[in-house]
Amino acid sequence: MAKLQLALDFIELDRAIAVAKAAEKYVDWIEAGTPLIKSCGLDCVRKLKKEFPEKKILADMKIMDTGALEVEIAAKAGADLVTVMGAADISTIREAIESGSRFGTEVVVDLLGVSPSRIKEIAMLSPAYLCLHIGIDQQMTGGSVLSAIHNLPKGIPFCASGGLTKDTVGSAAKSGADVIVVGGAITKASDPSSAAREIRAAIDTHQSKHVKKESVTSILAKASTPNISDAMQRKGECTSFPIVLNFNPKDPKAEKIIGRALTVRTFDGDWAKPVEAIDLATNDTILVISASGCEKAIFGGLAAESAVQKKIKAVIIDGACRDIDEILSLPLPLFAKVSCPTAGEPKGLGEINSEIVCGGAKVRTGDLIVIDATGIVVIPHEREYEIANRAVDVAEKEERLRAEIRAGSTLSKVLKLARWEIPCA
Repeated sequence: MAKLQLALDFIELDRAIAVAKAAEKYVDWIEAGTPLIKSCGLDCVRKLKKEFPEKKILADMKIMDTGALEVEIAAKAGADLVTVMGAADISTIREAIESGSRFGTEVVVDLLGVSPSRIKEIAMLSPAYLCLHIGIDQQMTGGSVLSAIHNLPKGIPFCASGGLTKDTVGSAAKSGADVIVVGGAITKASDPSSAAREIRAAIDTHQSKHVKKESVTSILAKASTPNISDAMQRKGECTSFPIVLNFNPKDPKAEKIIGRALTVRTFDGDWAKPVEAIDLATNDTILVISASGCEKAIFGGLAAESAVQKKIKAVIIDGACRDIDEILSLPLPLFAKVSCPTAGEPKGLGEINSEIVCGGAKVRTGDLIVIDATGIVVIPHEREYEIANRAVDVAEKEERLRAEIRAGSTLSKVLKLARWEIPCA
């Protein structure tokens, strides 16, 4: 029967221990995750061994050099298992395994980023376990540990790690994994004990469920624009649009708007290209216009009527619009820098489908635009699936913090801000 390993990828030891206690009944191994070890040092391994003496404790050291020494210090801290990276020099892996045999600690070789040919070379050293690992960053781009199991050599016990949930752990167990590593599906759950129980049952019964890959829009429906901004390292925000029409952020029924950018570059008062671009739109289009000036309008009531006919989702104007009263009568959300009654002439200068800057954000045709009560963000189309997943990850972590605050704590206490403040020079 496959073992269940709980990956505690926290930076706070007390939070890690609380989750481990909740899930203790259903897990076999408890992992001191790499972030936890980097945050707290090997004292976290000592503490976990003391708190859970009947469980095997794995120190996810991800050793890349000085294999013998790092296995030794982890073993002396109480680790029953230690990880070394398969991408390390083969001598490092060999030294780690030999050190483990001296100190009674099993060595797990993490295969993150390792080619099939290198796996065969590692297998010849007879580690206790190979760990088929799809990292968090790989998971965000759609990587799956289940699709890579066939690359493993036969005869060596292996761990399966990376984004496994109650719907997929059964498939991993059925595929022959000796250890199933689960992190977020338990640690981010509102009830870690129930989550661990369901996962344990799915492993034991080989129960699995076909999980259809979600569309980007359905994933983004679970995240806010602040979540997306955090996921993009505080990038992508379109700012400063005082004119907001037909979108009331205070209305709880106001739906999030998600669509594909169609970009226009024009000049102050030249409304030819914005109007021509409407003819190229689809019902998934958000028209994004950059005008070099705000004194004359480049979009008005008749253009808005045309946009409605083409089922354009929204219009964003880094410039001026007019005919506010007319646009308000139409089902067309519109965001602009200013409004004025004066229009210019349709000279036809500018470009459609070129890269522009709108509200401080770089936008290209095809990029995803997300609009909600907080604001507007732009997601580069080539990273949209990754960013969507990262945004949901941010939202899930915030939910965990919110639960702790509601239980009687405060944000500064939950985040331990004093500990992580940058010290003054």
